[in-house]
Amino acid sequence: MPNIESARKRARQALKRNASNRAVRSAVGSLRAEALAAIEAGNKAAAEKACAAYASELDKAAKKGVIKANNASRKKSRLALQVKKLA
Repeated sequence: MPNIESARKRARQALKRNASNRAVRSAVGSLRAEALAAIEAGNKAAAEKACAAYASELDKAAKKGVIKANNASRKKSRLALQVKKLA
């Protein structure tokens, strides 16, 4: 347990940030699962819509610093390639 006030504050902030980042990661994961399910079903229209929502959420996560920008770009690119293969 921290004894210095600034260390206590840091611990409080870390808990808040951890909860916020976990929520963002969870949202990204849920949208990814939806997109992959649509791809598995072979429904191109639904897959494109889910892919767009997933890409948007990835961009938001990268902007907030939850994930790195290159990580978001890589994930968007790989999913877009899978959607494109449905044609």
